[in-house]
Amino acid sequence: MTQPLQPIRRSGTGMKLVTRYKGIEYLLFFALMMIKLVLFDRYVHVPYMAMDGQDVLIALGTLALLCFWTLWLPHRGRILALVVLNVLLTVIIYADLIYFRYFQDIISIPVLTQAGQVSSLGESIQSLLAWKDIWLFADWLLIVPYAGFVLLRKRKTSNDISLSFVKPNKLRKIMIRLSLSLIVFATGLTLVFVPVSYAQRTWALGLFTGNWWNMSLYNVTGVIGFHGYDLYRYAEQHWLKDNKISDEEIQEARQWFQDRGSMRKQLEQDSMFGRYKGANVIMIQLEAFQNFLIGQKVDGQEVTPNMNKLIGESLYFKNFYHQTAQGRTSDADLAANISLHPLPSGSVFIRFAQNRYDSMPDTLKDNGYATGAFHAYDGGFWNRNAMYSTLNYDKFYSTKSFTIDEPLGWSLGDRSFFQQSVDLMLSKQQPFYSFMVSLSSHHPYTLPASVQTLDVGEFKGTIFGDYLEAAHYVDDSLGDLMDRLKAEHLWDKSIFLFYGDHDNSIKEWEPFEKFLGRSLTELDRINIPKQVPLIVHLPDGAKAGTYEQVGGQLDAAPTVLHLLGISTADKTMAGMPLITDKPLAGKKVVFRNGGYTDGSQFYMPSDDYIAEHAQCLDVTTGQQVAPDTCKSGADEARQELIASDRVIEHNLIKTFRAER
Repeated sequence: MTQPLQPIRRSGTGMKLVTRYKGIEYLLFFALMMIKLVLFDRYVHVPYMAMDGQDVLIALGTLALLCFWTLWLPHRGRILALVVLNVLLTVIIYADLIYFRYFQDIISIPVLTQAGQVSSLGESIQSLLAWKDIWLFADWLLIVPYAGFVLLRKRKTSNDISLSFVKPNKLRKIMIRLSLSLIVFATGLTLVFVPVSYAQRTWALGLFTGNWWNMSLYNVTGVIGFHGYDLYRYAEQHWLKDNKISDEEIQEARQWFQDRGSMRKQLEQDSMFGRYKGANVIMIQLEAFQNFLIGQKVDGQEVTPNMNKLIGESLYFKNFYHQTAQGRTSDADLAANISLHPLPSGSVFIRFAQNRYDSMPDTLKDNGYATGAFHAYDGGFWNRNAMYSTLNYDKFYSTKSFTIDEPLGWSLGDRSFFQQSVDLMLSKQQPFYSFMVSLSSHHPYTLPASVQTLDVGEFKGTIFGDYLEAAHYVDDSLGDLMDRLKAEHLWDKSIFLFYGDHDNSIKEWEPFEKFLGRSLTELDRINIPKQVPLIVHLPDGAKAGTYEQVGGQLDAAPTVLHLLGISTADKTMAGMPLITDKPLAGKKVVFRNGGYTDGSQFYMPSDDYIAEHAQCLDVTTGQQVAPDTCKSGADEARQELIASDRVIEHNLIKTFRAER
């Protein structure tokens, strides 16, 4: 009987070294890539995001998940695969580094779909390079030539120890490789899943559904993990989910917006339509600025003296509401400039920055306006770089455009921010549209003593007292801005308006009751977090007064365009003009949760969405009325949300434009 062949063992120093150090390629791969990931973290140097021990474990886990499959390959194949992985990952890391230096963010798939975002790097690529970057590529001097040597080396199949086992041992060899790869995969999955899962449940709660900055995801997942999650997120939204929409559903959405456009068309007979044709537009979004502050005093001092004075010569809408959801500040920006509802999950700025929109900056640009957005913070925050490119602003002035001569809170103080923004406006052609996003009244509202000019009395040392201080500082900064606009002869040439973006996140009711000097009703507890001020000053000071009619952030763009005489009849916008000869009958403000108010009723669905548990309140009395009273309004609110969601999630404006 023929004896089974035994492995042929080749003697010699070279083969002994191969056998002795077999597997060292993995140690080198992990060591070299970890050095590069640490260097990337040091180079971007985001405050409070320094790489720690937990981040190291996640990084090791992601590397294991990327390379576990190479254990299925023969020895030479493994070396080549690991070198290729090293090169590809290094290129990705360096691309992220260059992109971060320009945009303060890392590259995502939606960014790659917008050529303008990436191509703009070409204009200043040289300034983004640094000599220290060479350390990211230093290992290539050895591993790339070695990979070439391995690839070109003549393969000696007859004596190669890794391939010389005969058939009886091949199955065992395959099982060993499979087992090792599964162990590496399971270890990598554990190293990634456990800390990321813990972060999701604790300090990063809600981050993966409502993230506002790719760097905040990087802080949890690491740079390689971010790209894995970004790919999953994009695939889920565009490939994995059944994202199809029927022709009937498209027609329903089209019809809803056509009906809303027809309503705006009818208002073009209004005397306010086009009254301020050619005027500049300056719109300011105030961070966490709520309506309950207007006209109030603390220890005899006005909290908002400049706003109070401005109300005497402007239109003040006291029943104006924010319509934001998880996207918070970005949702307010969306609502005011695009007049569509935010989505129930995440931020449209993050999820659908590549879509088409009938935005106010794009519309104004088509009508001869210079357009600019101003925000003294990192351009990648809330994905503004990408979204503002989509909205067709001529220029986005982010933190790099400002001199941080008044460091305050998150960035530049509003006083200097407003003044420097005017400097930039003066360099623009007129008419212009300038959209400013303030920041100084951002949570947690603590300001240095040098700018605290309001004695908050018993609220001193509390977050509510800090909020009052921050609001007073913002009001003072607005006063200086208005003085500057008058001095530069822009005040009487511009429609000037501002609104609050969302609530202040203070959940305890006791300080509100002390500040307002009364107990709060159930309706108060609904209204206070939702109401933000809208104040509009027209160039000639016309129609000044306090208005009771309800309005929301979605009405901002239609209002401005109505005053300028620019038709929005064919625009996919949900809002309506607020400044007209007569208030619009039946006007509703719809909230993301399906609630609404029309000024006489306030409907809020329950968390369990059981109709009997909903609140239907009479605005005059504040008392609960029969739920059926709000049924028709609730149905209309639901249809509005459905139509808006379909437009965003299925990029229907692109379809609608093609049909115009």
